[in-house]
Formats: sequence, structure tokens, C-alpha cells
Amino acid sequence: MSGIIRHAPLLRVRNLVKHFPTKRGFGGKKEFVRAVDGVDFDVLRGETLGIVGESGCGKSTTARLIMGLGEPDAGEVAFEGRAIGSRALPLREYRRNAQMVFQDSYSSLNPRMTIEDSITFAPRVHGESARSASEKARAMLRRVGLEPSRFIARYPHELSGGQRQRVNIARALAMKPKLIVLDEAVSALDKSVEAQVLNLLLDLKREFNLTFVFISHDLNVVRFICDRVVVMYLGRVAETGPSEKVLSAPAHPYAEALLQSMPSLDPRKRTTGAPLSGDPPSPIAPPPGCRFNPRCRIAEGICTQVVPPLEGLELEHRVACLARQPGSGHSLASSRGAA
Repeated sequence: MSGIIRHAPLLRVRNLVKHFPTKRGFGGKKEFVRAVDGVDFDVLRGETLGIVGESGCGKSTTARLIMGLGEPDAGEVAFEGRAIGSRALPLREYRRNAQMVFQDSYSSLNPRMTIEDSITFAPRVHGESARSASEKARAMLRRVGLEPSRFIARYPHELSGGQRQRVNIARALAMKPKLIVLDEAVSALDKSVEAQVLNLLLDLKREFNLTFVFISHDLNVVRFICDRVVVMYLGRVAETGPSEKVLSAPAHPYAEALLQSMPSLDPRKRTTGAPLSGDPPSPIAPPPGCRFNPRCRIAEGICTQVVPPLEGLELEHRVACLARQPGSGHSLASSRGAA
């Protein structure tokens, strides 16, 4: 994490909340899916922050709120100290500095637009001339490993998945952003192409002084590319800290279970039992107290009554678990807190 300015976060997320209204059955009672329910984290300038968790934990909704693609019900997302979408930082200005690469490389491109048109669209909307935008498109294609003369006039269906994702990366780079949000950007690729794209992202990050928010369910990829990690569970942050620390010695039982579920080629690390039992609770009616308590191996009565705050274990490492917080009332709190 060398070169990261720790005291000046590029992006600050505070108490972010997004609930989606829904109904159960015809004429049923109106309820809410608590997709994101009070999320806090910072993204430091020049780092890669990973956001991990099971499907449905709120990762992608958080990404869309960060990009201003949805209106939060509460909380704030601030970029360089200014709230996005406010008078101080209109969305148009923000999107010059923040771009997103989506999971589905095909549906995120317009099938009726050539590759050149897709890449030049945003620069032209922001006032660049057609000639300047075209030159930039060719330069960005070349930089992501696609020869412009071969690809500039093609359509998305004429490219492979890996080539389309390189186009999406080139499109994001065309605006010369400071921040790129990558939502499962390599999960649909086969492993050889995934490795190429990950190495490309690391090269681009150094070359263009980029900051990444990298959302993934693959902890091996997160360990490879991320400086810090945020572990989410059922709309909230369970643990956050340096990726090396969290992914080698997780403090939260859920993060520990995620780590145990990682596949390994080492026969000595073969999984003999399920790291977790049961399905995640409904985000419409989450359990009281700690949301992980119905599936937690160390849950006690206090865990069903008290919502654990996200507190620091040590520098930059925070966890929302009563068993790791001295004085919480959990039987393991004193011994674990002193460890």
C-alpha cells in the first residue's frame, strides 16, 4: 500500500442505507428489502479496496450507490470531501472522475453501437470533439491490448467475453477518472483470461494513478489485487481491514467461514465439513441483534439482543462482533479482546 495517502480518503461512505419496497402476494402488506443498512467505509487515494460477501449481501447495491446510479434512503457518499449529487459536486462533474465496469460485459455495451462509438460516447457528451474522442478511443484500445484497426469498427457480438471486458475498461479510462468501481468485473471470464485482465488492471492502476473499488465473491482474486477489504453480510459491514490481515487471520466468524470456503490445491487443506450451515436470513426481516447470529458457531444470548458496533481491534482493522469487543457481555469478549 505504498504511496497511499491515509489521512485523505478519496471516497467516504457514511451510514449508507438503501431499502427497496416490496409486497408479499396480491394486495399484501408493503415491506422493505434492507439491501444496504448502514454501511461505513473509506476508500484511500491510490488503493484497491475489495468488497466481498455472499450473493445478496449488498455489494452491488453499494457499488451503484457509490456511482450515483441510485438514490440512498439515508447516509452520504462524499468524493474528495464533497457529497456526490449535491450542489458542491453535481453528478455530471462526479462522473468525469468516477467510472464503473460491470459484470456482464455484453449487456453493458449497446449492441447497436460500434466499439468506437461506445468508447467515444461519454467524452463527446462531456464536450470533446469527435476527432479528439476518436483518437482517445484508439489510444485506450491499444492500451488494453486490442489493436484499433481490427476492433474499432466491430460490434459487441463480434468479440469474445475477455475482449468485451477490455473494451469496457477502455471506455472507463476514456474519461481519465480517478476512481473506477469494478463490480464482479472478472467473474464471468475463464481463469486464463481472468489472470490477464487482473494483471492489466494492476498495470493501468500504476500508469494512470487510479483508485479501485473491487467487488468480488472470489477471495483468491481479492487477496491478489486488493490492499484492503470490506466483508459485508446482509447489508452491513462485518469486518474491514488490510486484506493480508483479514484474509489470513479473520476476526469475524463470518469472515472466517468465507476464508474456509476458499478452494485450495493443497490436499492438506481439504475441506471436510461445511464452513456454514443454513441459508442467509431474509433481508426483509433480518434477525435482531447481530445479523449473523442464527448461523454463528459462537453466538450467545447477547448476540440476539445487541447490534455489534464496528469497532477497531488494531490500526485499520475493525470488526462487528461482540466476542471481539471487551465489555460487550459475550463470554469470549475478555479473552479475545486481550489477545
